[in-house]
Amino acid sequence: MPSISMFYGIIVYLYFKDNKRHNKPHIHIRVQKDEVIVAIPDGEILEGSIPNSKMKLLQAWIELHRDELVADWDLVVAGEQPYKIEPLR
Repeated sequence: MPSISMFYGIIVYLYFKDNKRHNKPHIHIRVQKDEVIVAIPDGEILEGSIPNSKMKLLQAWIELHRDELVADWDLVVAGEQPYKIEPLR
């Protein structure tokens, strides 16, 4: 479960070969003890929740890095190491 980005207390993960349960490209996000799973590229919440202020930051980051997220998803589904993605600044 590689971490692909970290910013403002938000940690974004992709899991290797994780395409069965949610049937959509998605990322896993942790903010302290909270966790949320969010679809790529539309930002739909598939499971869990994080504070609204953090979710807004995450949505902005997804919008900026949509193409990179899709490319990383393709890599991890194939069992390959994803690339790091720039944090939100």
